Amino acid sequence: MKWETVIGLEVHTQLATRSKIFSGSSTAFGAAPNTQASAVDIALPGVLPVLNKSAVECAIKFGLAIGATLNRINVFDRKNYFYPDLPKGYQISQLAKPIVEGGALTIQVGDSERTINLTRAHMEEDAGKSLHEDFHGMSGIDLNRAGTPLLEIVSEPEMRSSAEAVAYARALHTLVTWIGICDGNMQEGSFRVDANVSVRPVGQAEFGTRREIKNLNSFKFLQQAIDYEVRWQIETLEDGGRIEQATVLFDPDSGETRMMRSKEDAHDYRYFPDPDLLPVKLDEDWIEQVRATLPELPAAMQARFQSEYGVSPYDAAVLTGSRALADYFEAAAKACGQGKLAANWVMGELSAALNKADLGIEQSPVSAAHLGALIARIHDGTLSGKLAKQVFEGLWEGAGEVDAIIEARGLKQMSDSGELEKIIDEVMAANAKSVEEFRSGKEKAFNALVGQVMKASKGKANPAQVNESLRKKLTG
Repeated sequence: MKWETVIGLEVHTQLATRSKIFSGSSTAFGAAPNTQASAVDIALPGVLPVLNKSAVECAIKFGLAIGATLNRINVFDRKNYFYPDLPKGYQISQLAKPIVEGGALTIQVGDSERTINLTRAHMEEDAGKSLHEDFHGMSGIDLNRAGTPLLEIVSEPEMRSSAEAVAYARALHTLVTWIGICDGNMQEGSFRVDANVSVRPVGQAEFGTRREIKNLNSFKFLQQAIDYEVRWQIETLEDGGRIEQATVLFDPDSGETRMMRSKEDAHDYRYFPDPDLLPVKLDEDWIEQVRATLPELPAAMQARFQSEYGVSPYDAAVLTGSRALADYFEAAAKACGQGKLAANWVMGELSAALNKADLGIEQSPVSAAHLGALIARIHDGTLSGKLAKQVFEGLWEGAGEVDAIIEARGLKQMSDSGELEKIIDEVMAANAKSVEEFRSGKEKAFNALVGQVMKASKGKANPAQVNESLRKKLTG
């Protein structure tokens, strides 16, 4: 039997506010346990929550960015459950009337483009954290995260592979960091993904029973967890078993998912409107004020990069993978006037060097202006591609400006046609056998001769000029 995978993602995005969603406590990461938990966060008797306006503006910004419906009246609800790190015994969230409904996100999977629809995005508070590693026979509770503002972003179950799920998660990560509502730090828990996964026979309309993989904090783990879960579900069904709705955890060490608890539905949480919080009303002036703060969005910038700089849709998607990368590329492209060549260098030589050094684009030792100057020297014929790589190494090492490195290291491409003609004549005389083989129809011999000319010129000859002159001499 052939199976189809069905995936929907729920992403918990920590909003980039200085204080919590219902109190003035700090949201800074890394404080000593329980030093950032106020009376409101731990629900002492008599305290009342006060909504953080900045959290609402972050949610509005997101809704505008994905073309969603913003509910002008939205309401907070209590989600009731009992867990050691939930001091109130309930979580303040939104169920019936969330702030954002609908919207869509376009993703790039290889050379294909897909649009994934979103169900909703709602504001809620985070819980605390249970600590197990540092204690023997018991657990510790850190309530610093309790009350941290989250935007839970829920997709429709429209993804059909782990590759699509990762592409969607990456695109969402790019967007929330791009518009400044989240720092995107997955190691610190700022961007956490829950994956709802099910399988069904190809052609079946009804969904299979889903299992939810909780708290995936890397794109690599997201892909591995989904791939394992899909295999497990298919094997279970083909062996005659049945899938039970459940919440599962992914173990990166074993590469397997394991059941944590049976999956609850909304009615199990006994949601009801929070009596301590008024409905949130969004007026048009406020929405337009927030809209005015939005930067050019990734999709719009991708289209512009294609039209202005002549890059492919795939290249445009890669170059807008982060705001910093997009800004770097555009600065380099403007400095040299060669968009496609700039894209090739940013995605090729520069990215490889950054990956090798484990650096982000913001930490690049080669500035966009320097890379643009280097590309300009390739375009005007001063440097060949091979020589340009040597100049790039000099820039990376901090050896100075582009022209100074070219001069100091003698890397200028040979431009004297007479000097090149002399080298070609010498190579042809020294490689008579290759000359004869080419003239008898063996094209490979031509490449060998080109290689000898480049070697004799110490890589300084213009490859295009070498090809043209050598072929003319051989066939003349």
